[in-house]
Amino acid sequence: MTRSMSFNFRYRVVRPLVLWSRKVGDWLIARVAMTALWFLRKLPPDRALDFAGRASRKVGPWLGRHRTACDNLRHAYPEKSEAEIEAIALEMWDNMARLAAEYIFLDQLFDADAHSRADGRIEIVGAELFHRLAAEEKPHILFTAHTGNFELLPIAAAVHGLNMTALFRPPNNPYIADYILSTRTSKMGGLLPTSAGAAFTLAAILEKGGNVGALVDQKYRRGVETTFFGRSCETNPVVPMLARRFDCPIHPARCVRLPGNRYRLEIHEALELPRRPDGEIDINASAQLLNDVVEGWVREDPGQWMWFHKRWGVSGHKRKRRTRANPPPATAA
Repeated sequence: MTRSMSFNFRYRVVRPLVLWSRKVGDWLIARVAMTALWFLRKLPPDRALDFAGRASRKVGPWLGRHRTACDNLRHAYPEKSEAEIEAIALEMWDNMARLAAEYIFLDQLFDADAHSRADGRIEIVGAELFHRLAAEEKPHILFTAHTGNFELLPIAAAVHGLNMTALFRPPNNPYIADYILSTRTSKMGGLLPTSAGAAFTLAAILEKGGNVGALVDQKYRRGVETTFFGRSCETNPVVPMLARRFDCPIHPARCVRLPGNRYRLEIHEALELPRRPDGEIDINASAQLLNDVVEGWVREDPGQWMWFHKRWGVSGHKRKRRTRANPPPATAA
């Protein structure tokens, strides 16, 4: 078979089969997930969340991503024993399952009103800051990480009068992504999926004096070189770039999961971003500062972060570029 025929066979036969099998697999996984959520919806919220947490501790270790999570934890905490690593990984799966189940109970879970009831299920630290930002006629950026139930933060902002557009990365499974997007759209403010033109959309919002929110703890293939837990990684520079362009403050915000299916939402005063000698915001140093803030959060509650993300490592485009520039030595036949 010639090279041309081989290419045509892969393109016309193999590729469609792979895409079709992937689509079928995504559909089946989504059906299982939707069935599980349907079952949980029949239970009272606390029973549903507790059941999801217990079940995930049994199922999580059988998933391939459990190995990724444990490997990341060993690098992050070389001083911890295997038993401690496994305990954090199980807590992570517990948190993830609760996060999924909480989508169907958002109305019942979020009982904090604009005055932040102290005796409710949700405690808000910095509620007055939400009000202050809402009253200011200038743009703001809020950033967070995949800790606790981070989905509650845009709801808290909206409840306290702060209109915000949240940038988010949809799940790889398109069927689950559609479900989550429909759920989030009905409960939160504006939502913007990550895409090639997302940064321009965020810039347009800030230019009009709007507010945006972003998750900053995921790998970004064309990001700036930073470190996280002492390991090299790439970080999306869009948040500090937007802050520099529009001279707007960046506020850290996070969710901490508390015992008894309770939550603490925190929003803090703006960070003092590193600047270059000319006074401009230093993009790389600011991206590192965001990583440092997130690392501090994760170290406080390691079981509430998504350790199965492939946050570290060299991205594909850089690996290829480095390979071309520095080809491996020839080996003997």
